[in-house]
Amino acid sequence: MHLSMWTYPWDIQDQGLEALAADLSGRAGLNTVSLATAYHAGRFLQPRSPRQKAYFPEDGTVYFRPDEALWQGKEIRPLMAQNVTDRGDMLDALTKARATTGLAVSCWTVCLHNSRLGMLHPDHVTRNAFGNANHYNLCPSSPAARDYVVTLVRDITVNHRPDMLELESPNFMGFAHEYHHEKDGVGLNAEDDFLLSLCFCDHCTARARKAGVPVDGAQETVARFIAELCERAVPEKQFPDFPAAGIDAFRDHPDLHAFLAWRTEPVTSLIGEIKAAADPATRIVLIDLKDGWLGGVDLESVGKLCDGAILCCYDMAPEAVGDVIRTGRAMLGPDKFLGLGLRVFYPEVDGPAILSARAKAAVEAGADGVNFYNYGLIPAKRLDWVKETVSAIT
Repeated sequence: MHLSMWTYPWDIQDQGLEALAADLSGRAGLNTVSLATAYHAGRFLQPRSPRQKAYFPEDGTVYFRPDEALWQGKEIRPLMAQNVTDRGDMLDALTKARATTGLAVSCWTVCLHNSRLGMLHPDHVTRNAFGNANHYNLCPSSPAARDYVVTLVRDITVNHRPDMLELESPNFMGFAHEYHHEKDGVGLNAEDDFLLSLCFCDHCTARARKAGVPVDGAQETVARFIAELCERAVPEKQFPDFPAAGIDAFRDHPDLHAFLAWRTEPVTSLIGEIKAAADPATRIVLIDLKDGWLGGVDLESVGKLCDGAILCCYDMAPEAVGDVIRTGRAMLGPDKFLGLGLRVFYPEVDGPAILSARAKAAVEAGADGVNFYNYGLIPAKRLDWVKETVSAIT
């Protein structure tokens, strides 16, 4: 069983490679480390670090040394984090130490969520129905953005040969909670957020038109909905069966419905290109959430092109976790990897019992493994909760 913990490079640098291995394989009972190899900005409370309790990583950088030969002539290029220069390449260290640590290595790779690159390349970000840029989200329809992600994964897999690579955000992102210091005085509900997240950039509209999709009508419909939601004194739910009905919640608006049916194509084909360019020794899996369709993910189609998925079920009852995994297994089929993502954050996890119950429900429903979030963000004593959970499912 695949048993991993998402981990930042600076956590390993703070603790040391030997201590990390002892924590993950010994204290927590895990067999894999999922290392952030391309990541975004944030502010992290680091309870375990002896020297930095608050940490602000560079925005939109990579935590390995890019292979310059692969990036020659590319419009969008990665920036290596200063952390690698100052404190060492943890991806290289982990892959070379696999026999010593006993830990398999998975590369947790943020793909299109990159505000630094979005600011540098505004012609390649998603744009709402009014044409306003979402600088945090490179668009999966953009040829340059696609080339960036494909080359990024090729670089990591060819030069480092990790056992697995986890794709985070190779899709369209939501509107809320994706940037910094966001302001919303309207009080957006879930459907409002979704409508604001729909992309009508030049790349999407050209790609959709080529497929015969009535994208202009869809954009006009979405723009009208956005204008109306901005005029209401208080938010109102316009689509009673959203999100449970999926895209059929918009069945009374045929142009928009057709656009939403097409919207999975850029994401599916991008993941197929990523897998085709990656070293075959590395399994390529998608990190996703329940209702992945909101971001343009068709899990059944994606599963035919890559090696599987990790479905994050944060703060869910065990029964709900089981339902998500059963649905995921049905979509992926019996032979693809299916992992569960669990967060070890308080108060959604207040002890080992709820963590174990969620993991057991997932394994009984067909999960092949569990990823826990996150090594450096939780107190050391919660590793014991992880060990109890591992004992309950192995």
